Amino acid sequence: MDLSDSLNVDRLIDVAGDIDILVNNTGAIPVGSVADVDESRWREAWDLKVYGYINMTRAFLARMTARGKGVIINDIGMGGEKLDYNYIAGAAGNASIMAFTRAIGGRSIYDGVRVIGVNPGPVETERTQTMMRQKALTEFGDENRGSEYYANWPMERFARPDEMSDVRCHCMSCIGSRKLHFR
Repeated sequence: MDLSDSLNVDRLIDVAGDIDILVNNTGAIPVGSVADVDESRWREAWDLKVYGYINMTRAFLARMTARGKGVIINDIGMGGEKLDYNYIAGAAGNASIMAFTRAIGGRSIYDGVRVIGVNPGPVETERTQTMMRQKALTEFGDENRGSEYYANWPMERFARPDEMSDVRCHCMSCIGSRKLHFR
């Protein structure tokens, strides 16, 4: 379902019913400066990510609160912490979701519902590769110089998707017992 349309959130909650964990995870906020991202593209991106997270949280939080348990995880992204003029729509959107998550999570815990946000750094996806090519073309005039941006990141590369999805604990106790002890 297209969750940028809030009516689909209501349809989804009817289909999904009561759930224990909600993971809000979407992207598609365009790169560019305030002059580069026009109003319609900005609104389209925010309808999906910012308002999508808000609407999904609002809908499922009510049900989780009524049951006294649940977890909502907002996969936000570092754009709200590491502000970038050339990612202005994403910086503003992610900062908004971070504030929303902190405000909701600061109260919902008393109702048995944890609302948390994760802000991973860049992950090597088709989207980030496209963004780096676009950024290199804008700044260097050569889209093939995108890898130069990796020099400031740990291990001089972006994280791999499998590294982000592996949230199991790697302590010696868990490795020895083969538990799935999550951090």
